[in-house]
Amino acid sequence: MEITTDTVALITGANGGIGMAIARELHRAGAKIIVTGRRADALEPIARETGARVIVADLANRDDLDRMHAEAGEVDVAVLNAALPGSGHLLEYDAAQIDKVFDVNLRAPVQSARYFGERMAAKRRGSIVFISSISGKVATAGQSLYNATKFGMRGFALALRGDLEPHGVGVSTIFPGFIRDAGMFAETKVALPAGAGTRSPEDVARAVMRCVRTNHPELNVAAFEQVFGAGLFAVAPGVVAAITRASGGAQIAAKMSAAQKHKR
Repeated sequence: MEITTDTVALITGANGGIGMAIARELHRAGAKIIVTGRRADALEPIARETGARVIVADLANRDDLDRMHAEAGEVDVAVLNAALPGSGHLLEYDAAQIDKVFDVNLRAPVQSARYFGERMAAKRRGSIVFISSISGKVATAGQSLYNATKFGMRGFALALRGDLEPHGVGVSTIFPGFIRDAGMFAETKVALPAGAGTRSPEDVARAVMRCVRTNHPELNVAAFEQVFGAGLFAVAPGVVAAITRASGGAQIAAKMSAAQKHKR
């Protein structure tokens, strides 16, 4: 779809660097921006920069999610970016922590897609972009909850794409790998093995723009070895698991889990 000065674009999880990069890219294209997040102070810088309208909401809170929808109203582009790490061994989580991961990472984007998608379909115009993860294509030890939500997001988005296509609404999913400078991985400050590649928040933002403009179904935003591993996992998951173990993947996952534990 074409982005004009009348286009209204909402970005969830805009308090983080990736969400901010997406907001900047859509603002540069001329869209009117709405940003959401849990903390008003974290949203203020991107709101000042882009003139965005701010909606403070904790998407783990179902009442907050409903209020966010009502305050946003009709939008032309919905970039569903908010997420929790969900890293660590399943047995380390209690029931409430498990529910929180699923509420933010899967329930909230599903409900937002229903709310905004209904209004887009009525206008026969709009774009919904899900920000998933390469972890939505490759399952790794120590990431079971995160994998579950991101694999679930992929399946939901692909089916929703078929549902909304006859109504003129695009649905796309983006799969970032390790992103430097901002985002969940960057915040952990965990070092990758030598030769492991990263991409930038701006790469994710450019992928969002491509999806909005061309209704591309899926885009990977990851280094070659991560994209290759995702392709191989689809046909030989045991082989990828063995390669991951041999390359120190379990140690990296454990370090990331320790750094993200406070977010459970």
